[in-house]
Amino acid sequence: VRAGIRETAASILLENVEIEFRTYPRLGQGEVEAFESALRNKVDGIITFPSRPEILGPCIRRASRARIPVVCVATDAPHSGRLGIVAVDTLASGSIAADVMGRFIGRREGSIAITLFDMAITEHAEKYAAFENTLRSFYPQLHLLKPIEDHGVEKEAYSKCRKLFEKCSNLAGVYVTTEASIPVLKAARDAKVLERLTVITTDLFPELVPQIRSGAVAATIYQRPRAQGEMAFRMLHEFLAEGLSRSHQVALAPHLVMRGNLDFFLQRQSQESAQEKAEQLRENTSGL
Repeated sequence: VRAGIRETAASILLENVEIEFRTYPRLGQGEVEAFESALRNKVDGIITFPSRPEILGPCIRRASRARIPVVCVATDAPHSGRLGIVAVDTLASGSIAADVMGRFIGRREGSIAITLFDMAITEHAEKYAAFENTLRSFYPQLHLLKPIEDHGVEKEAYSKCRKLFEKCSNLAGVYVTTEASIPVLKAARDAKVLERLTVITTDLFPELVPQIRSGAVAATIYQRPRAQGEMAFRMLHEFLAEGLSRSHQVALAPHLVMRGNLDFFLQRQSQESAQEKAEQLRENTSGL
């Protein structure tokens, strides 16, 4: 089985499987071309992150007509004919972030900022809606500002956030729905407002660890990217190789990571990395 899958999907070592990674400059730029290249190559299946579902949808429908199953990860392309979707529950993510934000801020009034890649992305729009609904229901004293769309560009994230931080004197918190949290934190630090902000971020990576330890980041919503990739791959493999039809919609529960449980998640990440390296070594050795 040959599957054209995006680079973020975890690779699972299985016999008689060839994986082709097709990358592109950034979300929203080059993904259609990468997808069409996979179709021309007549791959057996595709795993993709549809950042622009309204644009990628017709491509997925073409794949479906050609009997090439497509599994979406992280965000969905509804009504596209895709085989399935594996993602973290975005409604849970947004609600948890809002509840943690409100509890950290307490009863004081203030404005809340939210940054995302683009409201056109299903995942980000759903997070925003869940965050907004939870704030309105339980923390009405907090006012959610218009979302900041950074389009995955660090300079844009820094610039837009820096302007907001200098302009909004009653800003109490920031929710970063993507991995682009470092430029947001830098902008807050440069504007000398970081100490008075409650910052909730997304995912867990090395640059973010010291920010959590220092308290600059109150919590991060870990979206379990490895689990998403593995489950998407297995869904596709079971459909192609074994004729099994797994649940077409898998919503994983997000994990809330704070200073108290940070080391637990870092240890688990290290164990998973070591296990993957051992599997790759065994695979390489068996081919000698």
